[in-house]
Amino acid sequence: MYQRDKPDFRKKFEFFLSFFRAATVDFTMRFNVLFFMLVLSYLCLALAQVSYDDCCLKYVKKMGHSTQKHAVRYREQKIDGGCNIPAIIFTMRRGRMFCTDPREKWVQDLMKRIDKRESRNDKYHSRHLNRG
Repeated sequence: MYQRDKPDFRKKFEFFLSFFRAATVDFTMRFNVLFFMLVLSYLCLALAQVSYDDCCLKYVKKMGHSTQKHAVRYREQKIDGGCNIPAIIFTMRRGRMFCTDPREKWVQDLMKRIDKRESRNDKYHSRHLNRG
């Protein structure tokens, strides 16, 4: 009687092992697919953020005169794949940025003032550097 139970036990054990192997292969395949999807999602998000990092989405209505005095430089944002509106981005002394409408008169005036200030600084520095 003991001899008859032995092959039956072996069959059950082999069935269990085959089931376990199949489950392991299935689990490994699912894990690989999940890992691939996560990496792909991360790359898509990372690439998408690159194009929207420095884009203005809306304009400030007006900057007070006291705020305008602190503007040290500006740059132009053009309409391209990631940026939907044209804008002039003013950078203040402490690094804060303001997005403005380039068609506004006060924006054009502020750009002229910054250009004038920059040209004065360039002349001053070139005179003093050439003396030494």
